[in-house]
Amino acid sequence: MKPIKNLAQYYVDLLVKLGILRFSILLALALVALAVVVQVGITLVLNGHVDDIDIVRSVFFGLLITPWAVYFLSVVVDQLEESRQRLSKLVSKLKDMRSRDQELNNQLQQNIAKLNQEIEERIKAEEAREEAMKDLENEVYQREKTQVELAERTALLRSFIDASPDLIYYRNAEGVFSGCNRAMEELTGKKESQLVGLTPWDVYSKEVAQQIVDTDQKVFSDNQALTYEQWLEYPDGRRNYFELRKVPFYSKDGRHLGLVGFGRDITERKRHEESLEKASRDKTTFISTISHELRTPLNGIVGLSRMLLDTQMTQEQRSHMQTINVSAITLGNIFNDIIDMDKFDRRKLELFPSALNFGEFVAEMESISALMASQKGLRFDLERLSELPSGIEVDATRLRQVLWNLISNAMKFTKEGGVVMTVSSEVIDEHAHIIMEIEDSGIGIPEAELDKIFAMYYQVKSGKDNLHAVGTGIGLAVSKQLINMMDGDITVSSEEGFGSTFTVTIRVPLAEVELPQSVASLQSQELNIFMVEDIELNITVARSLLESMGHEVSVAMNGAEAMEMFDPEIYDLVFLDIQLPDMTGFDIAEYFRRTYSDLPPLVALTANVLKNKQEYLERGMDDAISKPLSVTAVQDVLAKFTQGETEAVIAQAEVAETVPEGGSIYARLLDLEMLESYVSIVGSQPVLDSIQMFEDMMPDYLQVLDSNMVARHQEGIVSEAHKIKGAAGSIGLKHIQRVAQKAQSPDLPAWWENIDDWVEEMKNEYENDIQILKEWLNNNTGK
Repeated sequence: MKPIKNLAQYYVDLLVKLGILRFSILLALALVALAVVVQVGITLVLNGHVDDIDIVRSVFFGLLITPWAVYFLSVVVDQLEESRQRLSKLVSKLKDMRSRDQELNNQLQQNIAKLNQEIEERIKAEEAREEAMKDLENEVYQREKTQVELAERTALLRSFIDASPDLIYYRNAEGVFSGCNRAMEELTGKKESQLVGLTPWDVYSKEVAQQIVDTDQKVFSDNQALTYEQWLEYPDGRRNYFELRKVPFYSKDGRHLGLVGFGRDITERKRHEESLEKASRDKTTFISTISHELRTPLNGIVGLSRMLLDTQMTQEQRSHMQTINVSAITLGNIFNDIIDMDKFDRRKLELFPSALNFGEFVAEMESISALMASQKGLRFDLERLSELPSGIEVDATRLRQVLWNLISNAMKFTKEGGVVMTVSSEVIDEHAHIIMEIEDSGIGIPEAELDKIFAMYYQVKSGKDNLHAVGTGIGLAVSKQLINMMDGDITVSSEEGFGSTFTVTIRVPLAEVELPQSVASLQSQELNIFMVEDIELNITVARSLLESMGHEVSVAMNGAEAMEMFDPEIYDLVFLDIQLPDMTGFDIAEYFRRTYSDLPPLVALTANVLKNKQEYLERGMDDAISKPLSVTAVQDVLAKFTQGETEAVIAQAEVAETVPEGGSIYARLLDLEMLESYVSIVGSQPVLDSIQMFEDMMPDYLQVLDSNMVARHQEGIVSEAHKIKGAAGSIGLKHIQRVAQKAQSPDLPAWWENIDDWVEEMKNEYENDIQILKEWLNNNTGK
C-alpha cells in the first residue's frame, strides 16, 4: 500500500513538475510504448512473430487510449491534488486547531486556575461578608441600643424640661418659635405644635411683644447673653413677674442659629421686695408723721417766741426767749435732716421750685443767724457783694435748709470771733448765678479730711476738743446733693485751727415775685355751653360753676358721644377735655373743624400745668385753661369770646395772702383761691355734694390703681392717677392733685422709683385732706 502511495505521489509530483502538456506527451509515449510492448509480447506469445500491422495496431491503440488515460489521470491527479490540498489544509487546520486547542487548553487551565482563585476569593469574601454582616448586625444592634438609650435620655431630658417650673423656649434667627416646654405652653395658652412658627407679635400683647423683640435684637446684635425682668400675662389674666435670660446659640461652623430663652417666676421675690419697700415707706411715713406731729407745736413755739420777742420783757427773759426760739428752729432743722436722711438712703430727694423774693430770703437768714450767734456770744455779719435779683425760681425750703446746716455748723464749732456770710450774684441768660460763702473762725478741718466730709455719716473729730466738725454726719451729705440738684455745688477750704469756708454756688432761673393784682369779672349774656369731660366729679364742679353764672351746660363723656351730640348752631362755647377714654380733645377739635364750617370757640381743658398755649392753638384750639376750673380763668374766657377782651369789665380782686413756711395748713393742702371763688358763686352745698361724690369714687380709683401697681402696668397707673388728679382738683384738694400730677407723669426722672411713695401718699392722706377741706368750709361758711 505504501509503494502505491509513493507511486501515486510520484505521479502527482511528476505531473505538477512537468505540467499537463509535457506530462500528457510523456504519458502518451509511455502508453504507446506499453501498448507496443504488450502487443509484441502477446503476439509473440500467440503467433510467435510480430508483424508491422501489429506494431501499427499497437501504436494506434496506444494513441487511441492515451487521451482518455491522460484525462482520467488528470482528473484523478486533480482530485488527488485537490484532496491533498484539502488534506493539507485540514492538516494545517488540525495543526491550527491543535495549536488553538492547546491555547484554549492553556487558557482553560488558566481560567480554571483563576476560577479556583476566584472561588477561593469568593469563599474568603463570603466569609468576610458573613463576618461583616455579623459586625454590621452587631453595629446595628449597638446603634439601636444607643438610639434607645438616646431616646430614653431625650425623653428623660424632655421630662426634666417639661417638669421645670421655669420657662424654656427656642427661637431662630428670624425670631420665630422653634420649641418650648410645658411651662411656656401654660403661659401662652398654646401647645408647642401651635407655638412653633409664630413670632412674639402673634403670641403676646403689643407692649410685651415690643420689649421681647427689642431684647431679642440686642442679644443678636451683641452676641452675648442678656438678663432682664418683665411682667407676663397668663391667658386667665394673671400677671406674673419673670426674670428672663436669653442666650444666643450657634452651629458647629459658627453660624448663628437663634437664641434659647429661660424665664423664672420671681413674683414672690418681687412681692417680698415690695414688702421691704413698703416697710421702708412705712418707716418713712412714721418719720414723716413724727416730724409732722412735732412740727405743729414747734411752729407754735417759734411763732409765739417771735411774738414775745417783740414785746417788752427783761433782759433775762429776752435771753431765755431767744434761746427758746433758736432751739425750736434748730430742732425743726434736725427734723428736716432726719427726713432727708431717709430720702437720701432711698435716692428720692426732690425739689419743688417756686418764685422766691431773694432779698427777703437773705434778710430772713441774716435775722435768724444773728439771733443764733448772739446766743453764743458770737458775731454774725452778712455782706452783699453785688446787687441781688429781686426774684428767683428755687425750692426755698431746701435752700434755707442747706444754708442753715452750714451756718449752724459754723457757729457750733466757733468759740471766739464769729461767722461771716457773703452773697453775690450775676445774671446771665435769664439765670442768676449766685455765690454764698459761710466763713467761720472756728477749729477748722484737717486737710486729710476735706475730701471725706461730704460722705454720708462721716464725722471729723477734733483731737483737742473732741468735737464733731460736721455735726451728725448727715447735713453736709444731704446739702451737697440738694445743691447739685439746683445746678450748683458746695466746696470747702479750711486750715486746722484757723476756721473753714464753705462756698455754695447755684444757678437758678429768674422769676417774677409780684402777685397779680386783679382778676376778670364779667356780666355777660346767658350762654349754651357744650362740655366734653369723662370724670363725673369734674362735670359736677364745672356744671355748678357755669350754671351758677347763668349758663346752660350740656355734657358728653367721650369722643364718640361728643361727635354725635354736637350741633354748632346750638352751642355758643365748647370746653374740650384733652384726655378722654377713646380719643383726645385734639382729635375732636380736628373732627369738628373738618366737618363744620362755622364753629363756636373751642377751649381746651387740661389737667397739666399750662405753660404755653401756643401748642394748643396750633392743634386746633381757640384757647386753653387748666383744671380745676378757676372762676377767674372761666370769666376771662367768657369775656374773650363774648364781648371781646377790650370790652371785658375788669374788677379789683382780693390779693391772695402769702402764707409763710409752716403757716396755714389750709394753704398747703387746699387751693384756697379756687375754693373761695367757687363757694362765692355756687355756695357751700354744691361743694359738699362734690366732696361726698369724691369720697364715694376714691376707693374705686384706688382699688384699680393698686391692681395696676402690683402688675407694674404703667398705662393703667397713669390713667387712674389722671382721674384722681382731675377729681381732687375739682374740689380744691391741692395736695392730692399735686401728688397725682406726679403719678400721672411717667416722663419724670426716677418715676418708677417714686410711684410707690406717691400712691401711698394719696391713699394715706386723702381722707385727712378731705376732713381739713370740710373744716375749712365749716369755718368759712358756717356749715
